[in-house]
Amino acid sequence: MNIQDLLAPEVMILDLQATTKRAALKEIIASLYNAGKIRDEQEFLEGILAREAQTTTGLGEGIAMPHSKNAAVITPTIAFARSGKGVDYDSLDGQPVELFFMIAVPTDANDTHLQALANLSRYLLQDGFMAKLKTAPTSQAVWDLFAGDEVPTTLGSHVAADAPYLVAVTACTTGIAHTYMAEEALKKEAEKLGVHIKVETNGASGVGNRLTPEDIANAQGVIVAADKKVEMQRFDGKRLIKRPVADGIRKPDELIDLALQDEAPVFHADGSETPSDNHTQDLSVGKAFYQHLMSGVSSMLPFVIGGGIAIALAFLIDQSLGVPHDQLASLGTYHPIAAFLKQIGGAAFGFMLPVLAGYIAYSIAEKPGLVAGFVAGEIAATGYNIYNVGLDATHAPIPSGFLGALVGGFLAGGIMLLLKSAFKKLPKSLDGIKSILFYPVLGVILTGFAMLIINIPMSA
Repeated sequence: MNIQDLLAPEVMILDLQATTKRAALKEIIASLYNAGKIRDEQEFLEGILAREAQTTTGLGEGIAMPHSKNAAVITPTIAFARSGKGVDYDSLDGQPVELFFMIAVPTDANDTHLQALANLSRYLLQDGFMAKLKTAPTSQAVWDLFAGDEVPTTLGSHVAADAPYLVAVTACTTGIAHTYMAEEALKKEAEKLGVHIKVETNGASGVGNRLTPEDIANAQGVIVAADKKVEMQRFDGKRLIKRPVADGIRKPDELIDLALQDEAPVFHADGSETPSDNHTQDLSVGKAFYQHLMSGVSSMLPFVIGGGIAIALAFLIDQSLGVPHDQLASLGTYHPIAAFLKQIGGAAFGFMLPVLAGYIAYSIAEKPGLVAGFVAGEIAATGYNIYNVGLDATHAPIPSGFLGALVGGFLAGGIMLLLKSAFKKLPKSLDGIKSILFYPVLGVILTGFAMLIINIPMSA
């Protein structure tokens, strides 16, 4: 699949009338709705605005790429719109936006769609390409500009063999647009500066161009341009620059220059990061909270969707095959195949709260937070409080549900950060036992006791 398979001429707007950000988004969404590409304008708008609340998709130089993976999307589509006046969009460079690419992707979009969207980002960074988009007279002419499956590139062809070598990781919260824009910007700037660079992308379709241990060992420095958690332990002992993904797009020259300097901060894994290495350094408290929360929610959703559909199929089968009136209480489990499907769905649902809490804690404290977060989520799901401890307990467990798991995930992550800080000065020789014994044992026990306090108010 190439860009032309997603770029729909029938939804293009070559003379956008809106002059404000929200009005522009609504005008483009209306075009998608009228063409039958989405089923609900308001639902899709809310998804777009939620993405904008994280970081503006106004990338600078007159381009905006609002995007959302959304249940309201019927057909994966890129809606192109062009404004002659420009729209005040709160862009990264503060300039008005003239060219819009609104990306509408279903929640179950496959890798092919996502690879095509990554290709769009590379097209937009080609020299002279934007000028062609601004002067294309018709929708068909815009569509024709994106001919071909791949973007021609000569990156790296003029860099000397003995030039400095860097590695980089790019990642945005949705993994659709900014990830690949930052990748291409870093490659382009590296060629201009005479620097070799290998860029790993942590996109929605998975990890692309993964860095090997040999790549990292040979690198003079590391650049991490990311708005979500990426694997950091592998960079232990390397000079590392950590910035938001937007800086990878807007300031690639600055990042490359900093990574090459001998004064660049050295990254130390296992909780001994310097303040400049912390993955939330550039986030406000609210944005950091949102990032950790979305890490848990996005990991939980596949369990909800898979389990929910399995349970729905169980009821559908029983309704289709028929259930006696005196057995209606068994609807969903009356026929063997329905009962089996409901059991599968229930198993998936059973993981929902542990996964939510576990990946919130993982986002906060990396791998050590995972086990403590899972324990917090399981206690929230099954219920446990001080009044039903012991063999003669008469009180039923009190589960605290979603809210308990949410609070428990943050609690587990916080506890693990405290433990990391407490063990930071242990001898290097104890690093192995610290990770496999100290962190899990103390993290699980302390989180478990903390949940005794959390469960009661959260259940209320």
